[in-house]
Amino acid sequence: MDVFWTLPPVTRTITAAAVIISALGYGGMVPLMPLVFFRERILHIPPEIWRMVTSFLITGPKLSIVLDPYFLYNYGSSLETESPRFTRPGDFFTYVAFVALVILATGGMILRGYMFLQALILAFAYTYSQDNPTRRVSFFIITFEAKYLPYSMLFLTFIMAGPQEAMIQVCGLLAAHLFDFLTRIWPMFGGGTNYVTTPRIVQKWFGADNPAPRARGYGTAMPARQGDGPAQATATGRSFGFGGAWNGRGPGRRLGGD
Repeated sequence: MDVFWTLPPVTRTITAAAVIISALGYGGMVPLMPLVFFRERILHIPPEIWRMVTSFLITGPKLSIVLDPYFLYNYGSSLETESPRFTRPGDFFTYVAFVALVILATGGMILRGYMFLQALILAFAYTYSQDNPTRRVSFFIITFEAKYLPYSMLFLTFIMAGPQEAMIQVCGLLAAHLFDFLTRIWPMFGGGTNYVTTPRIVQKWFGADNPAPRARGYGTAMPARQGDGPAQATATGRSFGFGGAWNGRGPGRRLGGD
């Protein structure tokens, strides 16, 4: 349990819930039908809104009970701990909520899908491939660059589960691409504004008011504390001899002098 609580919080929660619910469901201990997504039940009065969450926590049957949680945790934890997109507390949670809502709107409301875990996994894989396009990854027995990963996963779904399941999984790719467009491509190259930001309350949920160093793939992130500003930065700079107008410098000596 100590190891479990050290894992990335969002990914570990989704993965653990998917393993437990799927194992109980396919083992015949709990019914899965009340947990899958039905558009009519969402629009029903009162709406069965829990289906909007539980439909992302059911794996496929048989071997997918093992493979789906593996891929979910592998790419989700890599994004949550290493991606430069998610540097503030709660950023990865906002990303998951955004892509999930887009998947529900497209795969659920339009395509009438029932389960969306594989679409969420494909969204993770797509964002992972955008962050690491040339990294070598292994998919079953094949090794290739990560930029081909989401399309390989989609092709496998098409072959094994058919075009309908592949179309629903495509919704995950579209959701992740829309997130990338709204948060990176449009603000950076189109001069637009990024409106998909992490609300302050979500940042508080993930410890924004109690900053602590976070290990990341490219170093250790030191979250900014509330109230840190130019004065704090100046004070830090002076402590190393670089603040203000070089106020922290020593008396100086002329090179070559006595």
